Amino acid sequence: MSSIEERPAFTQLLNLAAEKLGAKAIACSDDFFAEMDNLVKPGRGIFIEGKYTENGKWMDGWESRRKRTAGHDWCVLELGATGVIHGFDVDTNHFLGNHPPHCSIEVCFCTDGNLEAAEWIEILPKSPLDPGSQHYFAIEDERAWSHVKLHIYPDGGVARLKVYGRVQKDWSQIEKGEMVDFASAKNGAKSILCNDMFFSHMDNLLMPGRGVNMGDGWETKRNRTPNNRDWVVLRLARKGSIQRIVVDTCHFKGNYPDSCMIEGAVTTDEAIERATWTTILPQSKLQADHEHFYDKEILSQAAFTHVRLNIYPDGGVSRLRLIGPFNEEQ
Repeated sequence: MSSIEERPAFTQLLNLAAEKLGAKAIACSDDFFAEMDNLVKPGRGIFIEGKYTENGKWMDGWESRRKRTAGHDWCVLELGATGVIHGFDVDTNHFLGNHPPHCSIEVCFCTDGNLEAAEWIEILPKSPLDPGSQHYFAIEDERAWSHVKLHIYPDGGVARLKVYGRVQKDWSQIEKGEMVDFASAKNGAKSILCNDMFFSHMDNLLMPGRGVNMGDGWETKRNRTPNNRDWVVLRLARKGSIQRIVVDTCHFKGNYPDSCMIEGAVTTDEAIERATWTTILPQSKLQADHEHFYDKEILSQAAFTHVRLNIYPDGGVSRLRLIGPFNEEQ
């Protein structure tokens, strides 16, 4: 299925090919005009009138030269986390007279780095592309993949490739009692609901590393309602008991929340509105541009499937870490 008219439901899933998740372009047949690394960058790409490089027009995407021989061009991406793919967005934004007429996508599961020996499976057959457009392709396949290979026919430019899906963590590689971050997207955590994300997306809370700027976090708009509380609900990577919490307000200086509180529940995504919430971290003061560490303050050692981060009255948080021991029985 391909549609350029509306965003399908799978785009609410995690982009496994996001640079901030750790995805990277690792090989291509040609990127003469524009580097393959651009495929995994955020957004849809920009266009700067009159900007050129020594090879030609500067373009915010991956662009190969005009092919004068047989064959076609391709690019291999290593996903930020192994996962089940539910859909693609092949975006030719700003590529108008130089977009590829068709594309196809192969996938493989490779953990030893030997991609030449890996078995590549075509998951998206050769499909038409339009200039300057987002192309959504739904995928029905429950296998987990680590790499994707974008083929374009015969050449041209693609601004971004987004690979939407669910992280599939191999928990068999984790020893019992080992400390893990239950709020890490790379482990399979996902933000599922919030009351506001006017300035930046709730998924940023779960990304690896510290935020690179103020846009790389979860930020709500200013709220003048007395005693306002903004909130976000996260599905943990797996059910677990939280023993250490990190609330990071990196880059949030004049707009950090005054305080926060964290609650936990055992529920499902569909039953969130009926969930019974237990306080994990009582309401605690926050500082600007600062990592806050909590352990003795934690009130409950129960195992939870979901958490709710409450901020008072509004503002921005860069990252949330919820750390506890791995228990294979939970």
